[in-house]
Amino acid sequence: MQQQSKNGFLANEISSSKSCDVGSSVEDTNEIVVRKKAGISEANGVTNFAPVVSLSKSEEEVVRLIGQHLNEIGLSQTAEKLKEESGCILDHPSAAHFQKHILSGKWFEAETDLEDLRPFLLDVKSLTEMRFLLLEEKFLELLEDGKHIEALHVLRHEMNMLNHDQERIHALSILMMASGPEELQKRAKWLGKGKASRYRLMNKLQSFLPASVMLPSGRLRTLLGQALTLQQQNCKFHNTKVTCDLGNFSLLNDHECSREQFPCVTVQTLSDHCDDVLYCKFSNDGSMLATGSKDSTVIIWNVDPETRKLSRSMTLDGHTTAVGHVAWSPKGDYLVVCAGGGEADCPDVWIWNVETGALEARNSNSPDDSISCASFSPDGRRFACGGLRGQFYICDLSGSVQEHWEGVRVQYCHWKNDSQILVADTHQRVRLYNFDDSTDFTVFQDDISNDVMSFAVDKSGRNIILNIKNQGIHWWDLTDRVLVRKFQGVSQGFFMNYSCFGGVNEDFIASGSEDNQVYIYHKSKENPIQILSGHTRNVNCVDWNPRYPDMLVSASDDGTIRVWGPAKPSTSKGLEALEAD
Repeated sequence: MQQQSKNGFLANEISSSKSCDVGSSVEDTNEIVVRKKAGISEANGVTNFAPVVSLSKSEEEVVRLIGQHLNEIGLSQTAEKLKEESGCILDHPSAAHFQKHILSGKWFEAETDLEDLRPFLLDVKSLTEMRFLLLEEKFLELLEDGKHIEALHVLRHEMNMLNHDQERIHALSILMMASGPEELQKRAKWLGKGKASRYRLMNKLQSFLPASVMLPSGRLRTLLGQALTLQQQNCKFHNTKVTCDLGNFSLLNDHECSREQFPCVTVQTLSDHCDDVLYCKFSNDGSMLATGSKDSTVIIWNVDPETRKLSRSMTLDGHTTAVGHVAWSPKGDYLVVCAGGGEADCPDVWIWNVETGALEARNSNSPDDSISCASFSPDGRRFACGGLRGQFYICDLSGSVQEHWEGVRVQYCHWKNDSQILVADTHQRVRLYNFDDSTDFTVFQDDISNDVMSFAVDKSGRNIILNIKNQGIHWWDLTDRVLVRKFQGVSQGFFMNYSCFGGVNEDFIASGSEDNQVYIYHKSKENPIQILSGHTRNVNCVDWNPRYPDMLVSASDDGTIRVWGPAKPSTSKGLEALEAD
């Protein structure tokens, strides 16, 4: 009498069968697919039964995953030994036969296998879709082999009879005119006859089956990749272009980046301004930095790509008030300068040619204006500017006003796309203005109970961080128009403080603060991951270099500009790896 498993089946019986009980349910399959094998041996004519290995459900699943991976990397004999010792089989026998027939191009047998798999489908209606995909591969392979009559028969008498996706059938019929295999593959977006295209087909077909019947291809690698991705997301100092995948990081330890590779140490302190430094902003390519000061000057600095230090390039002077805000053109060839920063009112806007150092234009629309912020259009041919007295203008590079909006008290602005401009106004809200059709609407106002002093938008245009008086920093999703997170710690009540997104994937947020410190947050955490000390007075502004993510600058009322970098600078090769394309 043979020993029987608790479910009434022996693993060796299942593995040798060519079909399954078509009346079985998916729940039954969960028990049928993975079996304990009774170890049967004979010695001196006596049959001996080895103890059955007792595995939990999760252990059985791990064995299946390992077995699949061993087969995928070519260790099939090791996989067989694992199945023999554990009593587990990888896939349901019908699924295994199905895969074998697909990969060997035995289409008639594969269609027969589909009927055996019908009871296990997640949706019975998907049987038609599976058959259609199978016949499509059969049609394309016949066509590549030059068997046009057989291919036409498949199209007309097999695929067409399914009454499924007539548009695709029409597209396939046009492929009959392909001049050869190369054109066929290109027009069909197909890999050609062989294992590559059949594996792709198998992956599509597997998606219709529960994992208890057939494991998804590369399942173990997928799970390990997900684990590494999660570790990367939880790594508070991860600031590199190198992604956490199986080829780059070890699985033997949890991934954790060192703080020493993060910009948290002062590598340079500059005191070239003669008064409070109110604003700092990198050019879009990260090669230059502009700083504005209460001493009425703007200094343009060059960034050394190797040392990440600044060298003075030119000074732009002649401004009649403190410089509290600057805006770079997308190409970095022009700079718009205005008062801003809550300093003395000034109606003027200065437009500088950074390449020549020449003042291109100085313009004011009205002596009653007070322009405090500006933002360039994506094409760099115009800029928006505004102020707290109700001015909101669109100007060209000569400073001439092309369009204007009456009565908008602009606290801060950002040109979002071709015609839409985000504005924080004095009504404790953020609104979107469309100059093409003269429409506007409130993007969000809830959870804002004080003035929005400034804001920053990330490169995707979806995320925005607000510096709110006495409320700190709020992160909003512009697409879903929801508050994502409030960040704790920053002190802002009397002065303008500017924040920014930064890092390789803009996973970090940095902000100045009235307590003389720089706060750095990971977007996933509401508390700061680093608080940088060194300034002796209010930190007005910080900016993260968009090209070199290991470089951060801050500007302070103590009259200095600080450059922050890692404690252990990377090698030249490492620096190149960090650079954005």
